[in-house]
Amino acid sequence: MSRKRPNDGARGGSQRSRRDDEDAEFARAFSQPLPPEEPDGVDPLAEFFDADGRFVAGARRRDGDAALPGDDAAEAFLDEDWDDGLDGDESDEDDGTDSGDGDDGLGDDGLGDGSGEADEGGSIENGDDAELAGAAAPRETTEYFVVEDDRAGLEVDEYLCLVYEGVAKGALREHVRSGRITVDGERVQPNKRLKVGAVVIAKLEDGMLRRRAAVETPPLPVVWEGDDCAVVDKPPHLAVEPERWFKDGACVADGLLAWARTADGRLAFRPRIVHRLDKDTSGALLVAKDLECERRLRNAFAEGRVRKEYLAIVEGVPNLADGEVATVDAPLGMDPRKSGRMRIDAREGKDSRTEYWIEKRFDGYSLLRCRPVTGRTHQIRVHMAEQGFPLLVDPFYGRRDAFLLSDVKRGYRGKKGRAERPLMDRLTLHADTIAFPLDDLDADERAPSDTVEPGAARRVGRWMVVRAPLPDDFARVLKQLDKVRPARR
Repeated sequence: MSRKRPNDGARGGSQRSRRDDEDAEFARAFSQPLPPEEPDGVDPLAEFFDADGRFVAGARRRDGDAALPGDDAAEAFLDEDWDDGLDGDESDEDDGTDSGDGDDGLGDDGLGDGSGEADEGGSIENGDDAELAGAAAPRETTEYFVVEDDRAGLEVDEYLCLVYEGVAKGALREHVRSGRITVDGERVQPNKRLKVGAVVIAKLEDGMLRRRAAVETPPLPVVWEGDDCAVVDKPPHLAVEPERWFKDGACVADGLLAWARTADGRLAFRPRIVHRLDKDTSGALLVAKDLECERRLRNAFAEGRVRKEYLAIVEGVPNLADGEVATVDAPLGMDPRKSGRMRIDAREGKDSRTEYWIEKRFDGYSLLRCRPVTGRTHQIRVHMAEQGFPLLVDPFYGRRDAFLLSDVKRGYRGKKGRAERPLMDRLTLHADTIAFPLDDLDADERAPSDTVEPGAARRVGRWMVVRAPLPDDFARVLKQLDKVRPARR
């Protein structure tokens, strides 16, 4: 539930003279029970509350509006500017790196908070200077959010991510630390847990919270869902998070938010992506539904306890017997000559190891099952190319950016006047299986080797094994290879 009160910041210099205890007084008054309806049945607060008596998020206090609960207690300072308690700007830039504290969830879009910035020509320090410069001072708005039962126990920054969708979590944490966002009128740390009925007060100027525009995306298919995590089926051609140069494009994050949203438009939880898949890779993507689960799964990944298996259609046939497992142990590092690409780097690269074996043979091609023991960027793609078995489609490390039937069918004749459509125009890589722990593990426990049918899941002891369905384009290529390039006897 939220309530906003705009302050006129354009008057000749803001009057920052009210104490923090006034915030607390207003918070107490705001949390009082609602008044009864008027005798004629007309509720003067109707536009501010829903049928269940809950405050409508985003309701704004305007001149002439009906009085709100607590307005009598706060009347003395409704039209005055509030002291924001700041001695100066702080800087806590969110660079998007994995800090292990849960900042990689969907509340973080990589944008800064816009605070503490100044133009190259100099900064304007107060409203008087703003008038002299011919520019209006930023308008400050105060919002109030009452913590409801279903969000009690959340940490402040987690709660704010649900309230301010699309705003970088790092920016929200900075506003909490600086005192712009308080709880019951008192400054708190971002990790403080909220109680039912607590009032979160946000006093922010225009432009302080920069949101990434939401992109309408249908909910992602869910292969399996538990109480605190789920596995979704990521489609190809969809980036996991907003791309650096295409921030307004659709991404997995948008589909997850659509999945987590209730019928009334509220977020039931904030989805948290705990690992990555390349944009053009399809398959199983593990998502946490709360902070504790995210931390548990991140630890499991860091300790190598999550089993991931990929299907890769490659050029060539490895010299392996059926069931024989080969291992590539080659360090990987950034390629300084080619932006965004990786290479084998024995001197400065990070340890990287991939296990693989043959799932199906064709004439000149193979379907491999790959198990990355480590989790480096483009690991399977680089390791397979290094072994002489590049992905059938890989514009970075392979020979083509699309796979045509004419590439493999001898004597192929296309239809006159029509360009040949590719069988597959993205990476021939699919995240097939993931096995992960459902709770904290003992030191020597490792993921089971059990498997399940495509699109199914099964619990194995304290583990869950989930397998994504095979995508249509992947199945289409395998069908054509089996038809026109069967394995030689």
